[in-house]
Amino acid sequence: MNENKPYIKYLRSRDDLVTPYEATRAGFVSLALEKNRKATPFISEARALKAEASKASTPQKLLAMKSIHSSLLTAACISDKAEKYLHEEDKIKAMQGLIENFLKPSGIDFVEELVYRFLLTKGDQLGGSMRNLGGALGERKLARAIISSLNISKIVYKWHHTKGKKWIPKSDNDVDIELHLNGLSWENTIGVRTLIFNRRIPLVKKNVDLSILNSQPDDVNSTPKSLHLIPEKYISFGELKGGIDPAGADEHWKTANSALNRIRQSFAKKSLNPITFFVGAAIENSMAEEIYSQLKSGVLNNAANLTINDQVATLCNWLITL
Repeated sequence: MNENKPYIKYLRSRDDLVTPYEATRAGFVSLALEKNRKATPFISEARALKAEASKASTPQKLLAMKSIHSSLLTAACISDKAEKYLHEEDKIKAMQGLIENFLKPSGIDFVEELVYRFLLTKGDQLGGSMRNLGGALGERKLARAIISSLNISKIVYKWHHTKGKKWIPKSDNDVDIELHLNGLSWENTIGVRTLIFNRRIPLVKKNVDLSILNSQPDDVNSTPKSLHLIPEKYISFGELKGGIDPAGADEHWKTANSALNRIRQSFAKKSLNPITFFVGAAIENSMAEEIYSQLKSGVLNNAANLTINDQVATLCNWLITL
């Protein structure tokens, strides 16, 4: 493979980058399944609320049931976040407003009205969390692909637990670790490499989706001595757009392209030239042409369509050798 043009092994033209219809369809199905999975707890809560609220003979008696106060506030369109900032008297007023204006007019169906309004607010919360779902699924898929490349190459790695904030050595059972990591580290023939996800890069003054450093994993931390503060330690940067909706594809590429240009310009001021790459799930004809043009000119070092497994695998095999 041409070291300066690693993409030529699997990209012969811009058409190779375009997302196939079958992949778009499969992506929408995956999103729908994930949305249903995340909605399951809300449905269970609504059933529990209905069972408990049914013990009240009138809407006004719901106020005496402290066990469902939080659910009453949810039905009154008070989010969990907003609830924390309200005084008790304000919470009571919100619940009374719900009862007087909506539950009492529903008559004997006040429990159903309560449950519907509870689910309406929960659905809105779910919709907000879903906006970044495509990106989260894309990050998981790419992380798993990188782990697979490391395993195939018999390269031992460590992974950083998002909540535990610790580097954990590879184990024989690495199932689902992509759900919990925000960093990977390994050693290739050149040196130790540490990949961090969604980290603010000081020189760029923005978050970058993927950053690879020449660094021991423990040396990338939250202290003033962290190596991620040193521009010379960076080897490569990547932008990842996991959304599958074709309607937002061009906008996602514009955002990613601007981010990559900002990175190049910021590091060029330090006479540094890090490797840059792009991975996207929704790639349409016009953006495919622009991406391929940047690859041929050397502006962009590599790219892959996240929905095409061979492209992702080949890109990951390249990444772990940098």
